[in-house]
Amino acid sequence: MGFDLIELRRGGTLRRPVLDVRIDRRDGAKVTVDDCALVSRALEPRLEGSGLVGVAYILEVSSPGVERPLRHAADWRRFTGRRAKILAPAIGGRVEVDVVAVEGDAGAEIAVVRDLKGTEHRLPLADIREARLVFVWNT
Repeated sequence: MGFDLIELRRGGTLRRPVLDVRIDRRDGAKVTVDDCALVSRALEPRLEGSGLVGVAYILEVSSPGVERPLRHAADWRRFTGRRAKILAPAIGGRVEVDVVAVEGDAGAEIAVVRDLKGTEHRLPLADIREARLVFVWNT
């Protein structure tokens, strides 16, 4: 359909599950309300036919938002220059950093990040357990 699944979260209760689906457009344009409605209409019959959810479920389809996850090297490249919160044991756990660059070949990419003290770190993407963009208020 021209969309990528960015994130899928299941919440709610067993009787009334909530499925939170985050999508992004492959063409790089911003996700619109119409896009979300289109994806929702396409998912509903598949969910209902699969037996994964009962009749009383909530499906929420939206864009990844300003604090989107960074999972793949392409995400890191796309958001070079932005701030992210990462979970990386090599630099002390959960840390806010600025994404400087991505180096290396497929499967062995290195994220070059700068912490808020100005120290630059080179971390294999495979060693970063979690990463999400951070919304920075300009004051």
